[in-house]
Amino acid sequence: MMIPFLDLKDINQQYRSELIEACTRVIDSGWYIGGAELESFEQNFAEYCGTQFAIGVANGLDALILTLRAWKELGKLQDGDEVIVPSNTYIASILAITANNLTPVLVEPDLATYNIDPLKIEQAITSKTRVILPVHLYGQLAAMSEIMAIAQQHKLLVLEDSAQSHGAQTQGKKAGHWGHASGFSFYPGKNLGALGDAGAITTNDAELANMLKALRNYGSHEKYKNLVPGVNSRLDEIQAAMLDIKLKFLNEEIQHRRQIANLYLTGIKNPNIELPLTDINAETYEQHVWHLFVIRTQNRDALQQHFTENGIQTLIHYPIPPHKQQAYKEWNDLSYPISEKIHAEVLSLPIGPTLSLEEAQKVVDLCNQFQASTV
Repeated sequence: MMIPFLDLKDINQQYRSELIEACTRVIDSGWYIGGAELESFEQNFAEYCGTQFAIGVANGLDALILTLRAWKELGKLQDGDEVIVPSNTYIASILAITANNLTPVLVEPDLATYNIDPLKIEQAITSKTRVILPVHLYGQLAAMSEIMAIAQQHKLLVLEDSAQSHGAQTQGKKAGHWGHASGFSFYPGKNLGALGDAGAITTNDAELANMLKALRNYGSHEKYKNLVPGVNSRLDEIQAAMLDIKLKFLNEEIQHRRQIANLYLTGIKNPNIELPLTDINAETYEQHVWHLFVIRTQNRDALQQHFTENGIQTLIHYPIPPHKQQAYKEWNDLSYPISEKIHAEVLSLPIGPTLSLEEAQKVVDLCNQFQASTV
């Protein structure tokens, strides 16, 4: 029996009757875009994150694109301004920058956390820097205290990419509440996943929230009156209704992920496998919500093959760093050695709210049985 990396059918099966009831309610209401379900989810998600506003949009990429665009419309950014972003992020963080005619400045991560290194942020700041875009990669909050201090000192905006980190917190502040704004994704595989595409922006800035509400709806607050050139990027009623249900169970699901992570951290003992955050108790460490459990090994192909042969699905997040992508061929000759090392060695083990402790133990046993010499 194959152990899948993440079983979305199983996850949503847990709430099947409530999800069907929510969908039926939306179908029977006759109101499918921008209604009571969206308003309810926006309020509940803002409350969950500790922010004043949450603005639902079509997906996580749009959440980032529209926030940067809103800052341009509000006169805070202009074409060519520089945005500092991690060099090992998923490409969406960078696409949002170039989509707005802004200039991405790639900064290397801290190898211990995979998150952007605050010391290197300082070195990358120029007279054109306007934004820092930290990514809470794999579910772990970036070093936000240090990043916010740097931003304050240099009068920079901070846009968190919280696509993988719903619920992660430190010093009593959750992902989405640290920066001036934050983009979230509710892609089905995320810790809080819709049953389709969905995203949101959180912020405490009323002016920004107001602009975002116009931008997502053709640049209009009032039908047929367009204040700015906007887009069509809306979180529809049926997804909002289902997200509202799943939000109630998010903390419970995160706690289960932490249990699995703790089992991996305490159980995997193999000199060929580098574990994340070995000096913490994953069950009580609030800064990580373990969207992904990422190990590193110099024998990735052999280890992945070992798992496959034994019925365990693993994935790679991510095999190609952004600066080596064809989409950004002008960067192909640049060198980001830490990112290149990460992308060559990382492997994500199964983790999710429906993975049993017995299945996780099987993953641990297979890790411990692996010998690099069998390559």
